[in-house]
Amino acid sequence: MTITSIRPRSRSDATPAAPAAGGKFYTPYSFWFYLPTAVIYSVLFLVPTFASFYYSLTRWSLFESKFIGLDNFVLFFQEPALVKGFTNTLIFAVVTSGSKVVLGLLLAVLLTSRIVGRGYLRSVVFFPVLVSTIGVGLLFQVLMNPEQGLINGALGVIGIDGPGWLTDPKWALMSIALVDVWKGVGLATLIYIAGIVSIPREYMEAARVDGAGSWESFRRIVLPLSRPATVTVVILSLIGGLRSFELIWAMTRGGPGFTSDVISSVIYKQYQAGFYGLSTAGNVILFLVVTAIVLPLSWFLNRKEVNL
Repeated sequence: MTITSIRPRSRSDATPAAPAAGGKFYTPYSFWFYLPTAVIYSVLFLVPTFASFYYSLTRWSLFESKFIGLDNFVLFFQEPALVKGFTNTLIFAVVTSGSKVVLGLLLAVLLTSRIVGRGYLRSVVFFPVLVSTIGVGLLFQVLMNPEQGLINGALGVIGIDGPGWLTDPKWALMSIALVDVWKGVGLATLIYIAGIVSIPREYMEAARVDGAGSWESFRRIVLPLSRPATVTVVILSLIGGLRSFELIWAMTRGGPGFTSDVISSVIYKQYQAGFYGLSTAGNVILFLVVTAIVLPLSWFLNRKEVNL
C-alpha cells in the first residue's frame, strides 16, 4: 500500500476572503447579487429623481429646455391655489390617517374576538382595498349626488335633508376624506389584526387570572403591544394622504372652485396647462414636503418604540 503525500495548499492556490466584523467572511462574488436590485433602483428611482430636480430649474418642453434657476419655485409659491392646496393636503392627510388608525384598531379588536362569521367579515372589510380608486371615486360621485344620489335619497326617507356632499364647499373635502377612509381602512385593519394575533396568548390569560376585564386587557396589553402596527398604519396612511390624487380628481377635480384641491391636483392642472417646468417644481416641493414630514415622524415613533 502506497501513501500519497498531501501537500497543503499555498496562498497562491486560493485566496480566502478577509473576515469582516463579527467573524463573517465576504467575497466579491456575494456583491454581484446586489447588482440587479441596484440597477432597477437606479433606473426607476434615482435617475428620475435627479432628473426632476434638474428639470424643475428649467422651462422645458418635449424637445428643448432652458435653465431659469429658481423662477419656477418662486412662481409656484405665488400661485393662489397653492396655499389652499397645501392646507387641504395637510387636513386631508391628518383626518384620513387618524381615522384609519382608530377605526382600524377597533375593527381589528372586533375581528380577532370570537364572533360568528369572523372570516367573512374580514373579507368584507378588506374588499374595498382591492377595488380601483378611480372606480370608487366615480361610484361615490353618483351616490353623493345631492339631487338623485342614493345617500340623500335614503336620508330623505327618514326626514333628513342631505347636504351637497361634493358641491358644497363646506362638505367637499371631508366627503372625499370619508370615502378614502372607507376604501383604506381595510388595510389598516389587516395590519392591526397581524399585530394583535402576534401578541402571546399567555399575556391575556395572565390578565384574566389577575381579574382584568376586557377594557383593562385592551388598555394595558393590546394597545401597548400593538404599537409597531400603529406606527406602520400611521406612516402608510400619512404618506397616502399627502400624495392623494386619484380619488379627489375622480370625485371633484378639486372643486367646487379650489375647495378640495390638494398639491397633487394643483400640479396636474399645471401639466394640463402646459407649464411643465412649473409642475415639475411642484413635484419636487411635494417630494420635499412628504420627506420633511414622514422621516422625522418615523424616527420619533420608532425611537419611542425602542424605549418602551
